[in-house]
Amino acid sequence: MNSHLQELRVKIIRIALVALSFVLACVFAASAAAQAWPAAKPVKVIAVFPPGGSVDQVARVLAQQMSTQTGQTFIVDNRGGASGSIGTAAIAKAEPDGYTIGVVFDTHAVNPSLIPNLPFDTLKDLTPLMLVGTGGMALVANVQQPYKSFRDVVAAAKAKPGSVAYGTIGAGSIGHLTMTQLGNQLDVEFNHIPYRGGGPLMSDAVANQIPLAIGSVFLVSPHVASGRLRAIAVTSLKPDPSLPGVEPIAAQGVPGFEAYTWWGVVAPGNMPAPLVKRIYEELAKAVNTPAVREKLAAQGMEVRGAAGDELDAFVRKEMVRWAKVIKDNKIKSGD
Repeated sequence: MNSHLQELRVKIIRIALVALSFVLACVFAASAAAQAWPAAKPVKVIAVFPPGGSVDQVARVLAQQMSTQTGQTFIVDNRGGASGSIGTAAIAKAEPDGYTIGVVFDTHAVNPSLIPNLPFDTLKDLTPLMLVGTGGMALVANVQQPYKSFRDVVAAAKAKPGSVAYGTIGAGSIGHLTMTQLGNQLDVEFNHIPYRGGGPLMSDAVANQIPLAIGSVFLVSPHVASGRLRAIAVTSLKPDPSLPGVEPIAAQGVPGFEAYTWWGVVAPGNMPAPLVKRIYEELAKAVNTPAVREKLAAQGMEVRGAAGDELDAFVRKEMVRWAKVIKDNKIKSGD
């Protein structure tokens, strides 16, 4: 009997040693792969919006600097469509080997509630790598309009519900959801006019075809500087240095209110931790390069360079916030 128990113990120990050896081999392999990255081949950087927009610009600025740092080629691949979800799906389906990463926008946290049957799980099928930065939005009025502040807009909406129209870059955009949430909180009704992007929105705002518009500070600033649009509020908690003298909505009757556009870098899900760490180190080095920070800041971005766990927490918080606004107001893509 004792002999039998002893043999059993030996077998168990052997199995445990084999399992331990396998685990250690995997750990060493993952570590070696991380150290070697990105020597094997060029890295694809998927920009989830078309060329010309802020996502494309962020992707290109990072790709150029990463190429310089590592000696490897980083290629930007624009996969626009469906509010960034087409490109994000391509990232999610790729191998988690470090040779496909992508730049996503604020729509990343909205799409799960806005687009039915997404072909990926935003939280499970992607690896967060970096929160590159955040940026405030600005509410602007054509200079021929009477509005001088957000308080004026609210007063007009209360006096005649539904009479105050505003434009955004599209249905379900952060600008649309921000104004909807403000309307809910203040018990006023605004009339939303969705456009197909920032270009058409600004053209109509400048031509006084739409009395108000909300967009990123980067989008509206040139038209404010030209004197054709008047900035009457920003959505950041503090004043934006790009628009001196413009008060935050938080200081105009909605204490504590803040809403931001943002940019992040993600990778396919289940990426080994050593590789995540390695890629983040290179991204952090790139973002902290003075020339890169200057280019990103020029887009109205507050450069954060925060690690993946912070991006994950940020996305989860944004998803909960905007999901409620979308559900409570029955907002659908294309509205």
